[in-house]
Amino acid sequence: MAGYPSEASASIARLAADRRVHQAFQWMHLQEPRILEWQTQLVGIPAPPFGEGPRAEWLCARLRELELQDVCIDSAGNVLATRRGAGQGKQVLLSAHIDTIFPAATPVAPALRGSRLAAPGACDNGAGVAAMMAVAAAMRHAGIAAARDIVFAGNVGEEGEGDLRGMRRLYGERADRVEAHVVLDGAGDASAVTQALGSQRWRVTVRGPGGHAWTDAGRPNPIAILSRAIHRFSGVTLPDAPRTTVNVGTIAGGTAINAIPESAAASFDLRSTEREQLIRLEVELHRAVEDAALAAAQGQRPETMGLRWSVEKIGDRPAGRLAADAKLLELLRAVDRHLGIRTELRVASTDANIPLSLGVPAVSLGAGGTAGGIHTHAEWYDARGRESALKRILLLVLAACGA
Repeated sequence: MAGYPSEASASIARLAADRRVHQAFQWMHLQEPRILEWQTQLVGIPAPPFGEGPRAEWLCARLRELELQDVCIDSAGNVLATRRGAGQGKQVLLSAHIDTIFPAATPVAPALRGSRLAAPGACDNGAGVAAMMAVAAAMRHAGIAAARDIVFAGNVGEEGEGDLRGMRRLYGERADRVEAHVVLDGAGDASAVTQALGSQRWRVTVRGPGGHAWTDAGRPNPIAILSRAIHRFSGVTLPDAPRTTVNVGTIAGGTAINAIPESAAASFDLRSTEREQLIRLEVELHRAVEDAALAAAQGQRPETMGLRWSVEKIGDRPAGRLAADAKLLELLRAVDRHLGIRTELRVASTDANIPLSLGVPAVSLGAGGTAGGIHTHAEWYDARGRESALKRILLLVLAACGA
Protein backbone atom coordinates (compact mmCIF):
# COMPACT_ATOMS: atom_id res chain seq x y z
CA MET A 1 0.00 0.00 0.00
CA ALA A 2 2.88 2.36 0.69
CA GLY A 3 3.68 2.51 -3.00
CA TYR A 4 0.29 3.91 -4.00
CA PRO A 5 1.01 7.65 -3.66
CA SER A 6 3.97 7.62 -6.09
CA GLU A 7 2.24 5.14 -8.40
CA ALA A 8 -0.93 7.24 -8.36
CA SER A 9 0.94 10.46 -9.13
CA ALA A 10 2.79 8.80 -12.00
CA SER A 11 -0.46 7.42 -13.40
CA ILE A 12 -2.14 10.83 -13.33
CA ALA A 13 0.90 12.50 -14.89
CA ARG A 14 0.82 10.02 -17.78
CA LEU A 15 -2.90 10.55 -18.28
CA ALA A 16 -2.65 14.34 -18.17
CA ALA A 17 0.10 14.27 -20.81
CA ASP A 18 -1.93 12.14 -23.23
CA ARG A 19 -3.02 13.95 -26.38
CA ARG A 20 -6.49 12.41 -26.27
CA VAL A 21 -7.05 13.57 -22.71
CA HIS A 22 -6.09 17.10 -23.79
CA GLN A 23 -8.65 16.85 -26.58
CA ALA A 24 -11.29 15.80 -24.07
CA PHE A 25 -10.37 18.76 -21.85
CA GLN A 26 -10.67 21.08 -24.83
CA TRP A 27 -14.16 19.73 -25.61
CA MET A 28 -15.22 20.39 -22.02
CA HIS A 29 -13.87 23.95 -22.24
CA LEU A 30 -15.55 24.80 -25.55
CA GLN A 31 -18.85 22.98 -25.07
CA GLU A 32 -20.09 24.46 -21.79
CA PRO A 33 -23.13 26.01 -23.57
CA ARG A 34 -24.12 22.54 -24.80
CA ILE A 35 -23.66 21.01 -21.34
CA LEU A 36 -25.80 23.75 -19.80
CA GLU A 37 -28.46 23.21 -22.46
CA TRP A 38 -28.56 19.50 -21.63
CA GLN A 39 -28.93 20.39 -17.97
CA THR A 40 -31.76 22.83 -18.69
CA GLN A 41 -33.67 20.27 -20.77
CA LEU A 42 -33.19 17.58 -18.14
CA VAL A 43 -34.34 19.78 -15.26
CA GLY A 44 -37.47 20.74 -17.22
CA ILE A 45 -38.66 17.12 -17.07
CA PRO A 46 -40.22 16.36 -13.64
CA ALA A 47 -38.69 13.35 -11.91
CA PRO A 48 -40.39 12.91 -8.52
CA PRO A 49 -39.57 9.84 -6.42
CA PHE A 50 -41.05 6.77 -8.17
CA GLY A 51 -41.94 8.94 -11.19
CA GLU A 52 -38.60 9.19 -13.03
CA GLY A 53 -39.75 7.48 -16.24
CA PRO A 54 -39.98 10.49 -18.63
CA ARG A 55 -36.57 11.79 -17.53
CA ALA A 56 -35.09 8.32 -17.95
CA GLU A 57 -36.40 8.13 -21.52
CA TRP A 58 -34.87 11.52 -22.31
CA LEU A 59 -31.49 10.45 -20.91
CA CYS A 60 -31.58 7.20 -22.88
CA ALA A 61 -32.01 9.15 -26.09
CA ARG A 62 -29.07 11.44 -25.30
CA LEU A 63 -26.76 8.57 -24.37
CA ARG A 64 -27.57 6.82 -27.64
CA GLU A 65 -26.63 10.03 -29.46
CA LEU A 66 -23.27 9.85 -27.67
CA GLU A 67 -22.79 6.38 -29.21
CA LEU A 68 -22.67 4.49 -25.94
CA GLN A 69 -23.53 0.82 -26.08
CA ASP A 70 -26.16 -1.35 -24.39
CA VAL A 71 -28.32 1.67 -23.54
CA CYS A 72 -31.35 0.50 -21.59
CA ILE A 73 -33.67 1.09 -18.63
CA ASP A 74 -33.57 -1.73 -16.09
CA SER A 75 -36.42 -3.09 -13.97
CA ALA A 76 -35.87 -0.47 -11.24
CA GLY A 77 -35.91 2.43 -13.72
CA ASN A 78 -32.13 3.04 -13.86
CA VAL A 79 -30.68 4.23 -17.16
CA LEU A 80 -27.59 2.21 -18.09
CA ALA A 81 -25.05 2.61 -20.90
CA THR A 82 -21.53 1.35 -21.51
CA ARG A 83 -18.40 2.68 -23.15
CA ARG A 84 -16.39 -0.38 -24.06
CA GLY A 85 -12.83 -0.57 -22.76
CA ALA A 86 -9.73 -2.05 -24.26
CA GLY A 87 -9.56 -4.89 -21.74
CA GLN A 88 -11.81 -7.48 -20.13
CA GLY A 89 -12.83 -8.05 -16.55
CA LYS A 90 -14.24 -5.64 -14.02
CA GLN A 91 -16.01 -2.34 -14.73
CA VAL A 92 -15.79 1.21 -13.45
CA LEU A 93 -19.16 2.76 -12.66
CA LEU A 94 -19.92 6.49 -13.10
CA SER A 95 -23.37 7.41 -11.82
CA ALA A 96 -25.68 10.34 -11.06
CA HIS A 97 -29.20 10.06 -9.67
CA ILE A 98 -31.95 11.38 -11.94
CA ASP A 99 -34.72 11.72 -9.34
CA THR A 100 -35.52 14.89 -7.39
CA ILE A 101 -36.91 15.53 -3.92
CA PHE A 102 -39.96 17.34 -5.32
CA PRO A 103 -43.43 15.71 -5.59
CA ALA A 104 -45.17 15.26 -8.91
CA ALA A 105 -47.33 18.42 -8.68
CA THR A 106 -44.32 20.75 -8.27
CA PRO A 107 -44.22 23.43 -11.02
CA VAL A 108 -40.94 23.23 -12.94
CA ALA A 109 -40.04 26.08 -15.29
CA PRO A 110 -36.25 26.30 -15.69
CA ALA A 111 -34.98 29.88 -16.04
CA LEU A 112 -31.54 30.22 -17.62
CA ARG A 113 -29.77 33.55 -17.43
CA GLY A 114 -26.16 33.47 -18.54
CA SER A 115 -24.47 30.68 -16.60
CA ARG A 116 -27.15 30.57 -13.88
CA LEU A 117 -29.99 28.04 -14.01
CA ALA A 118 -32.88 28.39 -11.58
CA ALA A 119 -35.39 25.58 -11.03
CA PRO A 120 -36.27 22.89 -8.51
CA GLY A 121 -33.55 20.26 -8.96
CA ALA A 122 -31.30 22.53 -11.02
CA CYS A 123 -28.30 21.41 -8.99
CA ASP A 124 -29.50 18.28 -7.18
CA ASN A 125 -29.09 16.49 -9.37
CA GLY A 126 -29.21 18.27 -12.71
CA ALA A 127 -25.56 19.16 -12.25
CA GLY A 128 -24.51 15.56 -11.61
CA VAL A 129 -26.34 14.13 -14.62
CA ALA A 130 -25.06 16.89 -16.93
CA ALA A 131 -21.48 16.22 -15.77
CA MET A 132 -21.87 12.50 -16.44
CA MET A 133 -23.09 13.25 -19.95
CA ALA A 134 -20.21 15.68 -20.48
CA VAL A 135 -17.64 13.02 -19.56
CA ALA A 136 -19.20 10.56 -22.00
CA ALA A 137 -19.30 13.18 -24.76
CA ALA A 138 -15.70 14.30 -24.18
CA MET A 139 -14.45 10.71 -24.32
CA ARG A 140 -16.34 10.14 -27.57
CA HIS A 141 -14.95 13.34 -29.08
CA ALA A 142 -11.37 12.42 -28.17
CA GLY A 143 -11.68 8.74 -29.07
CA ILE A 144 -10.66 7.57 -25.61
CA ALA A 145 -10.96 3.84 -24.91
CA ALA A 146 -10.16 3.12 -21.28
CA ALA A 147 -8.55 -0.07 -20.03
CA ARG A 148 -11.90 -1.24 -18.61
CA ASP A 149 -15.55 -0.85 -19.53
CA ILE A 150 -17.09 2.30 -18.09
CA VAL A 151 -20.76 1.93 -17.15
CA PHE A 152 -22.72 5.20 -17.07
CA ALA A 153 -25.78 5.02 -14.80
CA GLY A 154 -28.57 7.54 -14.34
CA ASN A 155 -30.06 5.90 -11.29
CA VAL A 156 -33.35 6.33 -9.47
CA GLY A 157 -34.30 6.26 -5.81
CA GLU A 158 -31.75 8.54 -4.14
CA GLU A 159 -34.15 11.15 -2.81
CA GLY A 160 -37.03 11.03 -0.33
CA GLU A 161 -38.36 7.56 0.37
CA GLY A 162 -36.56 6.06 -2.63
CA ASP A 163 -34.32 4.23 -0.12
CA LEU A 164 -31.51 3.95 -2.71
CA ARG A 165 -33.57 1.41 -4.62
CA GLY A 166 -31.73 2.16 -7.86
CA MET A 167 -28.33 1.44 -6.33
CA ARG A 168 -29.65 -1.65 -4.57
CA ARG A 169 -30.83 -2.99 -7.95
CA LEU A 170 -27.48 -2.25 -9.61
CA TYR A 171 -25.45 -3.95 -6.92
CA GLY A 172 -27.86 -6.83 -6.66
CA GLU A 173 -26.61 -7.99 -10.04
CA ARG A 174 -23.09 -6.60 -10.44
CA ALA A 175 -21.41 -6.15 -7.04
CA ASP A 176 -18.61 -8.56 -7.95
CA ARG A 177 -17.94 -6.80 -11.27
CA VAL A 178 -17.35 -3.22 -10.09
CA GLU A 179 -13.70 -2.23 -9.69
CA ALA A 180 -14.54 1.29 -8.51
CA HIS A 181 -17.53 3.62 -8.42
CA VAL A 182 -17.59 7.41 -8.83
CA VAL A 183 -20.89 9.06 -7.83
CA LEU A 184 -21.73 12.58 -9.06
CA ASP A 185 -24.07 14.57 -6.83
CA GLY A 186 -24.58 18.32 -6.61
CA ALA A 187 -22.09 21.15 -7.09
CA GLY A 188 -18.50 21.90 -6.04
CA ASP A 189 -15.11 20.54 -7.02
CA ALA A 190 -13.08 20.15 -3.82
CA SER A 191 -14.97 17.87 -1.45
CA ALA A 192 -15.26 14.11 -1.66
CA VAL A 193 -17.63 11.93 0.34
CA THR A 194 -15.63 8.90 1.44
CA GLN A 195 -17.63 7.92 4.53
CA ALA A 196 -21.25 6.87 4.16
CA LEU A 197 -23.57 8.24 6.80
CA GLY A 198 -25.94 5.50 7.92
CA SER A 199 -29.60 6.36 8.37
CA GLN A 200 -32.88 4.72 9.20
CA ARG A 201 -36.28 6.19 8.51
CA TRP A 202 -39.40 5.19 10.42
CA ARG A 203 -43.10 5.94 10.22
CA VAL A 204 -44.99 5.70 13.53
CA THR A 205 -48.77 5.43 13.32
CA VAL A 206 -51.17 5.49 16.28
CA ARG A 207 -54.85 4.56 15.79
CA GLY A 208 -57.85 4.80 18.06
CA PRO A 209 -61.65 4.68 17.91
CA GLY A 210 -62.02 8.44 17.43
CA GLY A 211 -65.17 10.24 18.38
CA HIS A 212 -66.80 13.54 19.32
CA ALA A 213 -64.65 15.92 21.34
CA TRP A 214 -67.44 16.40 23.93
CA THR A 215 -69.60 13.30 24.04
CA ASP A 216 -66.69 10.87 23.64
CA ALA A 217 -64.20 12.75 25.80
CA GLY A 218 -61.84 10.39 27.57
CA ARG A 219 -61.24 8.11 24.62
CA PRO A 220 -57.51 7.73 23.75
CA ASN A 221 -56.32 10.54 21.46
CA PRO A 222 -53.76 9.33 18.87
CA ILE A 223 -52.30 12.83 18.43
CA ALA A 224 -51.75 13.21 22.16
CA ILE A 225 -50.21 9.73 22.39
CA LEU A 226 -47.93 10.37 19.43
CA SER A 227 -46.91 13.74 20.89
CA ARG A 228 -46.02 12.05 24.18
CA ALA A 229 -43.93 9.48 22.30
CA ILE A 230 -42.11 12.20 20.37
CA HIS A 231 -41.38 14.07 23.59
CA ARG A 232 -40.04 10.92 25.23
CA PHE A 233 -37.90 9.98 22.23
CA SER A 234 -36.54 13.52 21.85
CA GLY A 235 -35.07 13.18 25.33
CA VAL A 236 -32.85 10.21 24.42
CA THR A 237 -29.19 11.03 25.06
CA LEU A 238 -27.11 11.22 21.89
CA PRO A 239 -23.33 10.75 21.88
CA ASP A 240 -20.92 13.39 20.62
CA ALA A 241 -18.91 10.60 19.01
CA PRO A 242 -19.88 8.89 16.88
CA ARG A 243 -22.01 11.80 15.73
CA THR A 244 -25.67 10.77 15.89
CA THR A 245 -28.82 12.76 15.14
CA VAL A 246 -32.60 12.33 15.29
CA ASN A 247 -35.26 14.33 13.50
CA VAL A 248 -39.05 14.30 13.38
CA GLY A 249 -39.69 15.31 9.78
CA THR A 250 -43.46 15.15 9.37
CA ILE A 251 -46.52 14.77 11.60
CA ALA A 252 -50.14 14.47 10.53
CA GLY A 253 -53.52 13.40 11.86
CA GLY A 254 -57.07 14.34 12.66
CA THR A 255 -59.98 15.61 10.61
CA ALA A 256 -61.55 18.44 12.61
CA ILE A 257 -60.91 20.55 15.71
CA ASN A 258 -63.96 19.10 17.47
CA ALA A 259 -63.24 15.45 16.66
CA ILE A 260 -61.00 13.02 18.52
CA PRO A 261 -58.73 11.80 15.71
CA GLU A 262 -58.85 8.20 14.57
CA SER A 263 -55.17 8.23 13.62
CA ALA A 264 -51.95 10.20 13.76
CA ALA A 265 -48.60 9.53 12.08
CA ALA A 266 -45.08 10.94 12.21
CA SER A 267 -41.86 10.20 10.32
CA PHE A 268 -38.50 9.91 12.05
CA ASP A 269 -35.02 10.21 10.54
CA LEU A 270 -32.19 8.63 12.55
CA ARG A 271 -28.56 9.11 11.44
CA SER A 272 -25.17 7.99 12.67
CA THR A 273 -21.76 7.06 11.35
CA GLU A 274 -21.98 3.82 13.37
CA ARG A 275 -24.73 1.22 12.91
CA GLU A 276 -24.73 0.31 16.62
CA GLN A 277 -26.18 3.73 17.44
CA LEU A 278 -28.98 3.24 14.92
CA ILE A 279 -29.85 -0.09 16.53
CA ARG A 280 -29.97 1.59 19.96
CA LEU A 281 -32.22 4.37 18.67
CA GLU A 282 -34.54 1.85 17.02
CA VAL A 283 -35.07 0.19 20.40
CA GLU A 284 -35.65 3.56 22.07
CA LEU A 285 -38.23 4.57 19.45
CA HIS A 286 -40.24 1.37 19.92
CA ARG A 287 -40.06 1.84 23.69
CA ALA A 288 -41.20 5.48 23.53
CA VAL A 289 -44.27 4.62 21.44
CA GLU A 290 -45.25 1.64 23.56
CA ASP A 291 -44.83 3.55 26.84
CA ALA A 292 -46.95 6.44 25.51
CA ALA A 293 -49.73 4.04 24.50
CA LEU A 294 -49.66 2.22 27.84
CA ALA A 295 -49.80 5.52 29.71
CA ALA A 296 -52.88 6.53 27.72
CA ALA A 297 -54.57 3.22 28.52
CA GLN A 298 -54.29 4.01 32.26
CA GLY A 299 -53.77 0.46 33.40
CA GLN A 300 -56.15 -1.17 30.91
CA ARG A 301 -55.14 -3.28 27.97
CA PRO A 302 -54.74 -0.82 25.06
CA GLU A 303 -56.53 -3.09 22.57
CA THR A 304 -59.68 -3.13 24.70
CA MET A 305 -59.85 0.63 24.18
CA GLY A 306 -59.47 0.30 20.42
CA LEU A 307 -55.89 1.56 20.61
CA ARG A 308 -53.32 0.25 18.13
CA TRP A 309 -49.92 1.43 16.93
CA SER A 310 -47.20 0.47 14.45
CA VAL A 311 -43.54 1.38 13.95
CA GLU A 312 -42.68 0.77 10.31
CA LYS A 313 -39.22 1.06 8.76
CA ILE A 314 -39.47 3.03 5.50
CA GLY A 315 -35.78 3.57 4.78
CA ASP A 316 -32.42 2.02 5.63
CA ARG A 317 -29.19 3.47 4.28
CA PRO A 318 -26.20 1.42 5.41
CA ALA A 319 -23.05 3.04 6.76
CA GLY A 320 -19.58 2.37 5.35
CA ARG A 321 -16.30 4.04 4.56
CA LEU A 322 -13.52 4.06 2.01
CA ALA A 323 -10.34 2.71 3.57
CA ALA A 324 -7.65 5.31 4.26
CA ASP A 325 -5.20 3.32 2.13
CA ALA A 326 -7.64 2.58 -0.72
CA LYS A 327 -6.17 2.96 -4.18
CA LEU A 328 -9.17 5.01 -5.34
CA LEU A 329 -8.51 7.57 -2.59
CA GLU A 330 -4.83 7.82 -3.50
CA LEU A 331 -5.78 8.35 -7.14
CA LEU A 332 -8.21 11.10 -6.15
CA ARG A 333 -5.54 12.85 -4.11
CA ALA A 334 -3.11 12.59 -7.01
CA VAL A 335 -5.71 14.09 -9.37
CA ASP A 336 -6.35 16.93 -6.95
CA ARG A 337 -2.64 17.64 -6.56
CA HIS A 338 -2.31 17.81 -10.32
CA LEU A 339 -5.26 20.20 -10.63
CA GLY A 340 -4.30 22.30 -7.60
CA ILE A 341 -7.37 21.23 -5.61
CA ARG A 342 -7.22 20.75 -1.86
CA THR A 343 -9.05 17.49 -1.17
CA GLU A 344 -11.72 17.81 1.55
CA LEU A 345 -13.03 14.45 2.79
CA ARG A 346 -16.61 14.45 4.07
CA VAL A 347 -19.30 12.28 5.62
CA ALA A 348 -22.71 12.21 3.93
CA SER A 349 -25.57 10.00 2.82
CA THR A 350 -25.40 9.46 -0.95
CA ASP A 351 -25.68 6.71 -3.53
CA ALA A 352 -22.15 5.72 -2.45
CA ASN A 353 -23.63 4.25 0.75
CA ILE A 354 -24.47 1.02 -1.07
CA PRO A 355 -21.06 0.24 -2.64
CA LEU A 356 -19.16 1.40 0.45
CA SER A 357 -21.27 -0.85 2.68
CA LEU A 358 -20.42 -3.77 0.38
CA GLY A 359 -16.70 -3.07 0.40
CA VAL A 360 -16.62 -1.68 -3.16
CA PRO A 361 -14.27 1.33 -3.47
CA ALA A 362 -16.50 4.35 -4.05
CA VAL A 363 -16.46 8.11 -3.71
CA SER A 364 -19.12 10.79 -4.22
CA LEU A 365 -17.95 14.01 -5.92
CA GLY A 366 -19.51 17.35 -6.74
CA ALA A 367 -20.05 18.17 -10.41
CA GLY A 368 -18.55 21.66 -10.29
CA GLY A 369 -19.99 25.15 -10.27
CA THR A 370 -21.83 26.68 -7.33
CA ALA A 371 -25.39 26.34 -6.07
CA GLY A 372 -27.90 27.41 -3.45
CA GLY A 373 -31.44 26.83 -2.22
CA ILE A 374 -30.99 23.06 -2.44
CA HIS A 375 -34.24 21.12 -1.93
CA THR A 376 -36.32 24.31 -2.20
CA HIS A 377 -38.35 25.81 -5.03
CA ALA A 378 -35.71 28.57 -5.23
CA GLU A 379 -32.87 26.15 -6.05
CA TRP A 380 -30.23 27.48 -8.45
CA TYR A 381 -27.00 26.38 -10.10
CA ASP A 382 -24.21 28.51 -11.61
CA ALA A 383 -21.99 26.70 -14.12
CA ARG A 384 -19.00 29.02 -13.76
CA GLY A 385 -15.99 26.93 -12.72
CA ARG A 386 -17.56 23.63 -13.82
CA GLU A 387 -14.60 22.80 -16.08
CA SER A 388 -12.25 22.06 -13.18
CA ALA A 389 -14.65 19.47 -11.76
CA LEU A 390 -15.14 17.83 -15.16
CA LYS A 391 -11.37 17.41 -15.53
CA ARG A 392 -11.21 15.96 -12.04
CA ILE A 393 -13.96 13.45 -12.79
CA LEU A 394 -12.50 12.36 -16.14
CA LEU A 395 -8.99 11.88 -14.77
CA LEU A 396 -10.22 9.91 -11.78
CA VAL A 397 -12.45 7.63 -13.85
CA LEU A 398 -9.67 6.91 -16.35
CA ALA A 399 -7.14 6.31 -13.58
CA ALA A 400 -9.58 3.97 -11.82
CA CYS A 401 -9.82 2.01 -15.07
CA GLY A 402 -6.06 1.49 -14.94
CA ALA A 403 -5.46 4.29 -17.47
